[in-house]
Amino acid sequence: MNNLKILFLGLCLIATTKPDAEFWNSMAQENLKRVLQKQWNTNIAKNVILFLGDGMGISTVTAARIYKGQQQNKTGEEAKLAFEEFPEIGLVKTYSVDEQVPDSAGTATAFLCGVKAQSGVLGLDDTATYKNCSSSIGAEVDSILRMSKQKGKSVGVVTTARLTHATPGAAYSHSASRGWEGLSNMEGVESQCTDIAYQLVMNNSDIDVLMGGGRRFFLSMNKTDPELNRTSSYQRWDLDLVDEWLRRKQEENVSHSYVWNNEGFNAINPQTTDYVLGLFESSHMQYEYQRDTGPKGEPSLAEMTQKAIEILGRNDKGFFLLVEGGRIDHGHHASQAAVALSETVMFDKAVQVAKEITNDDDTLLVVTADHSHAFMMAGYPSRGNDILGVVDTEIGEDDMPYTTLTYGNGPQQRRNLTGIDTTAFTFRQSGVVPLGSETHAGEDVPVYASGPMSHLFVGTHEQNYITHVLAYASCVGPYPGRCAVPPVSTIGSATSGSVISFLLLSISFFLCWL
Repeated sequence: MNNLKILFLGLCLIATTKPDAEFWNSMAQENLKRVLQKQWNTNIAKNVILFLGDGMGISTVTAARIYKGQQQNKTGEEAKLAFEEFPEIGLVKTYSVDEQVPDSAGTATAFLCGVKAQSGVLGLDDTATYKNCSSSIGAEVDSILRMSKQKGKSVGVVTTARLTHATPGAAYSHSASRGWEGLSNMEGVESQCTDIAYQLVMNNSDIDVLMGGGRRFFLSMNKTDPELNRTSSYQRWDLDLVDEWLRRKQEENVSHSYVWNNEGFNAINPQTTDYVLGLFESSHMQYEYQRDTGPKGEPSLAEMTQKAIEILGRNDKGFFLLVEGGRIDHGHHASQAAVALSETVMFDKAVQVAKEITNDDDTLLVVTADHSHAFMMAGYPSRGNDILGVVDTEIGEDDMPYTTLTYGNGPQQRRNLTGIDTTAFTFRQSGVVPLGSETHAGEDVPVYASGPMSHLFVGTHEQNYITHVLAYASCVGPYPGRCAVPPVSTIGSATSGSVISFLLLSISFFLCWL
């Protein structure tokens, strides 16, 4: 009863404040109403899309939100990213079994395979040791992609990084080193361990859609890269994996397409194409601000996401899709905040596309990060101050201006910024500790969710928990039995009390105004 009195007093205080508070009061009241009326969607997730912003910690989300708003000529702070509209949010602990601050391989193994592992390893449990080939034998674990495929679903991987890089690699490979991307990286490694590109084509050619970079690890030394017009030292001397992929699809007599530029990508008919291998760069795909949109250029992450969903969505049993904004991380490592934020906004556009062409009733959308970065937003800049600019209210005690966005470490040390364009993509924010490359950070990362069983993400969880929710929601892997229960959207356990609370709130507002 005392709590109820406090609630009523607080509501009366809100109701009697001066008129210029009406905007904030109305906003909060609408949000409260929305939360009180929230229902839990307990449907079966026919489709699951996991969006992974590599290095997209909370500080990056906040800065990208403001950056997005300012790109629309607003002050920015009031803007929202598409995934911030999702109804459920939680926090994820990112440490690996051997490091407080993790890398992208151990984290990818956690959120894709359901077990925590050592940093640097892919698709292996924590009995495997980094760079120890023999330790990987018997330590293999299945990913949510493989669990979904085993249930007859279509599956896909879309990334702006190399397809053999850490995040996508954990979806299909088992490797004691994330660095074993191609044959050229395997010198001195025992023969029973094969490179990640080889595993993708030779052991996982049933993946329906594969789009990203990393062409150099697939092409034979006998071939000239079509974009570079030369060979690369990373190319293979055993076989051409692109030719091998094409041969297998021809033998299977399925509709397929290998593409390496926009011309080929745009020619893919998603209604008649069953399998796609897209390798759009020799290494990572271009940063969004540099991307060539012409016929010989490459598609955006949003465009790849849409085409992947259109292809995979033809399967009546549903699909699993992994979408990685892989180059957010690279912008941060270079201490180039403008690049990282630009990549985050493109990642957000991919999420928006998925929201628009899927249905909450049967599609679980999850957005998260593998780890954060030593990236911070500090000082006391004025509302609407350029997020990439210098703080407009003060200078440092060294009589030099400083940027709102800074790094805890990295390749660029503090210097006088007078006359320097801090908003340029090439500008590097300063770091406190001098290092050749800015590092990851160890704080929790957010997870945003919408669709069937999305409420299971609320709270603070270990990173490997993500796989288990995805599997449970879609009835794959260790959770097939859930599909035996007829799907129904139910109200959460506290809903009846919430409805009563909402009615009491409404009455209290009325009484306060009398």
